[in-house]
Amino acid sequence: MPSTYAYKDEESLRDQLILILEPHFEISTTGETFNKSGKTDILMRYETSNVFVAECLWWDGPKKYMDKIDQLLGYLTWRDSKTAVVCFVGRKDFSNVLGQINEITQQHPCHVGPIAVIDETWHNYAFHLPNDPGRIIKLATLTFHLPRDDTP
Repeated sequence: MPSTYAYKDEESLRDQLILILEPHFEISTTGETFNKSGKTDILMRYETSNVFVAECLWWDGPKKYMDKIDQLLGYLTWRDSKTAVVCFVGRKDFSNVLGQINEITQQHPCHVGPIAVIDETWHNYAFHLPNDPGRIIKLATLTFHLPRDDTP
């Protein structure tokens, strides 16, 4: 239903995701939670261990997307191994954006290789931590088409 996302900002959409995730797992799911060097958008924690760390963004071009990957990697500790960039796309040319996201993700300096394509909008990649090439993490890109009337 378009009314659930129409004209919502990143934080509102993040809160909707947390609302869906929290009751499905016997773990704590929080938003804007401090982890290492900043506040991550979504943090799922079991007891004292992080099990998932995610950053959300509205697609606004390749540079902001690459910056978001850098931001996410900066929030990870050595023990964080499952991560995601959740990308909301309001543009009508969604297929073009999906192609750009896949291409840009593979150009990141910490990209190690692809793991799996789960769906056209869900890709899993192997990355390494910025200062530890030996520590491999799983980074998923989850892309949602939330068309807006005011975007091309």
